[in-house]
Amino acid sequence: MLVAQWQNARTRDCLVTAQAAAPSNGASPLPATPSPYAVLRNRSFRRIWTAQLISTIGDALTSLAAGIIIFKVTGSALSVGFMLMATAVPTLVVGLIAGVVVDRYDRKKIMVSADLIRAGLVSTLPFLVPHSAIWLYVIVALSSSVTQFFSPANESVLPEIASEDELGAANSIMAIAQFGSTAVGFAAAGFLATTNSIELVFFIDAATFLFSALMISLVKINKLEVTEHTTLGEQIRNIGYGAKYIWNTPILRSLNLVRIPVLISFGLQNVLLLPFATRALHANSFQYGLQEGLTSLGFVAGSLLMARWADRLREGQWLTLSFLAMGLMGLAYSFQSMVWAAIALIAISGIMNAPSFVAGRLINQRNTPREARGRVFSTSYVVRDVVFLVGMGLAGLADLIDVRVLFAVASLIVIGAGLLAAVLPGLGQPAAEWRRGLALLRGAAQAPGLGAGRPATVADFDMLVGKLPVLGRLDRRDRDAIVARGRILDAATGTSVMRAGEKGNAAYFVVAGSLVAGLATEGETRRTLSTMGPGDIVGEIATLTGSNRTADVVAEEPSTLLEIPPDLLRQLMASPEFGQLVLSKMTERLARTATIGDLPRFGGIDHRTLRQLRAESGPVEEAAST
Repeated sequence: MLVAQWQNARTRDCLVTAQAAAPSNGASPLPATPSPYAVLRNRSFRRIWTAQLISTIGDALTSLAAGIIIFKVTGSALSVGFMLMATAVPTLVVGLIAGVVVDRYDRKKIMVSADLIRAGLVSTLPFLVPHSAIWLYVIVALSSSVTQFFSPANESVLPEIASEDELGAANSIMAIAQFGSTAVGFAAAGFLATTNSIELVFFIDAATFLFSALMISLVKINKLEVTEHTTLGEQIRNIGYGAKYIWNTPILRSLNLVRIPVLISFGLQNVLLLPFATRALHANSFQYGLQEGLTSLGFVAGSLLMARWADRLREGQWLTLSFLAMGLMGLAYSFQSMVWAAIALIAISGIMNAPSFVAGRLINQRNTPREARGRVFSTSYVVRDVVFLVGMGLAGLADLIDVRVLFAVASLIVIGAGLLAAVLPGLGQPAAEWRRGLALLRGAAQAPGLGAGRPATVADFDMLVGKLPVLGRLDRRDRDAIVARGRILDAATGTSVMRAGEKGNAAYFVVAGSLVAGLATEGETRRTLSTMGPGDIVGEIATLTGSNRTADVVAEEPSTLLEIPPDLLRQLMASPEFGQLVLSKMTERLARTATIGDLPRFGGIDHRTLRQLRAESGPVEEAAST
């Protein structure tokens, strides 16, 4: 039965590679790998993507047209800078409030309403601007304020319309709609400016918002079940929730910390590109425009590659690779005197920008519960825009310091951020930590096992719910069963939680501490480790199937575990949310394991198969999991 189910499982390239690496033992082959662009066959995703593509083109039209009009009217570059500020300042004013709203109300209605409001605002510009250019600042600022509600809602629903195994490709392809399409909008605005039809841009932008609203209205998005109070006072108190959640979640804290120097550098370099092109490269307007266009095309190319490769490495590894590559390209660019060589370097930098963008979105989406995404994502946007504005402000140093030196310093900062991403908690795995984990696994066979433990309490369950809010939404019967039948086990550093080859007789939630999983033998020079922290579950599949463990799991630091017996785990699997939790945790663990040949062959099953496993009573020899 299980082998037959594999034919319908949604697998990735890594599982096909695992099949090739595994010895021939007569087991049924794994399913063929679907195309990374298969997510485009998902009607809901396709509609969201098309809506984003068209409306982004409209946004780019208005953005460039607004700058052109202001410059024509005032002749001041400073006035153009104020226009950029008019699009960024609303993030600081309404960003955090928008996050609370997104977590309280129907996200689909928020997106549709935001599109309709922005269409109405932009369509007034051709009538108001002839009276006073001030209206352009006002309308752009208001439209940008409404966008603060649309953006976190849009990013929050993506994990709901794309499955876990499609999420990497979905974010990569969405990146094309959000950024790659700006080149089309800029080109169209420039053309309309030469024909003295610049006001037409605003009507086109309004039409793109209407089209986006129509597409989103056709998408089925489950309503958010709000369990918290929605009073004004409660919403005000929740404004700081996103920042607290980010700070208390190691991987999100690390992501935002490493992005700060990168965004300062990007803000600085973004402003320096024009003076660098004219002063250092002596480029003409065409060459500067080509450089900007190729940067966008490079980002599109990088996003297409990430659609196929996003799950080949951990998100932290993509961040490290992306920052190091962009930093090195920027450093080489700062020493360049040949225009075409400089353009080529910037285009390559655009390609390498995509991995960090996609990885950052995946980290946010995979490590933030559904009900908190609005607040967490909005906080992230606020940090992004504040830091980026700081970087843009530092560009004034170009009047005092040689532009080449400034660009080189900014590039070195990005390189430093890449090295930092390699060691920050949740993003990287430092060499010393890796060697320590390997040493623990080598001693797993002789390490002491878990003790008898003690009965779980409501306080223990509440502590775990703080890491996994989905458990708090289980019905009363299941919650009571976890407390009544679960056991709390304390594992000192080096304690063997489970050993490869033993029969799965319990699954464990990590309440506190850290576990390391893998296989290790003497004389090996390399073996990928998987680290699990609070909120992770281990041993779930072998426990459901009664099969043998495929890896050793050892406590990397003093840890607290909640033990779940097999029959209770099967009972919990009847809950759709719990079943999805098991699948997502397993998929994430598999996706982050870099040694493909060591992946459990069970990794390809889908949620439906997991649900059916609770009815299986006998062991399944073909499948195994930690």
